[in-house]
Amino acid sequence: MASTKSSSKTAKPAKNGKPAASKPVKHPKVSNQQLWIGGKSVRSVSGKTFSTINPTTGDVICQVAEGDKADIDLAVKAARQAFESGPWSRMNPSERGRLLNKLADAIEANKTELAMLESLDNGKPIVDSLNADIPLTVKCYRYYAGWADKNQGKTLPVDGPYFAYTRHEPIGVVGQIIPWNFPLLMQAWKWGPALACGNTLVLKPAEQTPLTALRVAELAAEVGFPPGVINVVPGYGPTAGAALSGHMDVDKIAFTGETSTGKLVMTAAAQSNLKRVSLELGGKSPNIVFADANLDAAVEGAYFGLFFNQGQCCVAGSRLFVEEKVYDEFVAKITEKAKKRRLGDPFEMTTEQGPQVSQEQMERVLGYIEAGNSDGAKMLTGGKRLGDKGYFVEPTVFADVHDHMKIAQEEIFGPVMSILKFKDLDEVLARGNKTCYGLAAAVWTQDVQKAHRMAHALRAGTVWVNCYDVFDARAPFGGFKMSGIGRELGEYALQMYTEVKTVTMAM
Repeated sequence: MASTKSSSKTAKPAKNGKPAASKPVKHPKVSNQQLWIGGKSVRSVSGKTFSTINPTTGDVICQVAEGDKADIDLAVKAARQAFESGPWSRMNPSERGRLLNKLADAIEANKTELAMLESLDNGKPIVDSLNADIPLTVKCYRYYAGWADKNQGKTLPVDGPYFAYTRHEPIGVVGQIIPWNFPLLMQAWKWGPALACGNTLVLKPAEQTPLTALRVAELAAEVGFPPGVINVVPGYGPTAGAALSGHMDVDKIAFTGETSTGKLVMTAAAQSNLKRVSLELGGKSPNIVFADANLDAAVEGAYFGLFFNQGQCCVAGSRLFVEEKVYDEFVAKITEKAKKRRLGDPFEMTTEQGPQVSQEQMERVLGYIEAGNSDGAKMLTGGKRLGDKGYFVEPTVFADVHDHMKIAQEEIFGPVMSILKFKDLDEVLARGNKTCYGLAAAVWTQDVQKAHRMAHALRAGTVWVNCYDVFDARAPFGGFKMSGIGRELGEYALQMYTEVKTVTMAM
């Protein structure tokens, strides 16, 4: 599996687009990877492999076994056997909770290795992997460990001489497909509730970032999860992903990613066996700053809400509305802050922004920057690729953006900030809701009545008030409109992984 060794390497992080002093940093070395099926590491049926790339350098990290339909079939078979006849189906719920806690312990004990793998494969700064991704992942598993023996039904006061009650039963074999922007955390969001409810699973990680998924599967086996309960099949969407979405023996599919792919997943599910579907999809979130807000706090929140994780967040506050009374002051402050953002090697502890995850994603972001310029937005900083090695894009700020522009309409998924001006509450509310998405939104104001009115009227699954990107395993997350179906996290996520059965007995 994804075992690592450290080696010294000289990195040159950059500040303001200029190289800083060289410092020795440790990078992991990773062996070639295989699939994880039935509790063991196996080759793909075809024998094919693909390269996973270090986005900081463009170099190959290692070869990964490429799963396709034949491998998905084997993984689903292993999951079905574990669900129906293995020890998992007979295990006490409290024991499932104990195993989830042990998995959280194992992740915590191996946090440095996992953070290194995450930063190597994804490109995010190691400080973010260590201080955000790992702790949130651990908390998620611990939270659902506590739910394992509490997913209970109800007794029902029906008419007549009957005793009626409901049972919350696991759906069965669950297929899960996760994206590349938060590999460890998205894995926890999917595995935590599914395993707590007693399901078995087959995970297809993003082909760009398979390393931590495989390593956590190995840790799960080490702490005692029975063979076949957890299966991981790296591969591509049109082959492995499509095979999983349309598999006749998969009872539910859970997908996180962009909206057009979500439509394909839903279609495949409907055309196969009408399996249950949950989708967490794209967003174009309005982040609204009123003139009465604490401006410095709003600048900090908007900066973090857009540039965190290289802008590769589905909830990024990518439509930043600022009231005209404070527009110029706000734009000046946030532009100055963006100009100071430190880009460089993710393994340098002072790096704030690493590369985009892939060359394809870098080129996509640069294409949106070009569109912003063509449409007449005013670019105040950034706008270019940094260096000629790795997939770095400068933090970019556009002012004088209008609703019809491409950068205000489409999800960019990169470090590109679009700032729009508004006059009053009614106007910005209408404009904020004028999108096919509805994943998140934020409001910055010191007026409590205004805050509540906006929070109630914005058509989004999450609304932050005077903060941004605040996540907790207890708080449900998901989208309105084309941002998805269902909710992850919190008690609500259990609904996505259980069937409700009514039992009525004559008395």
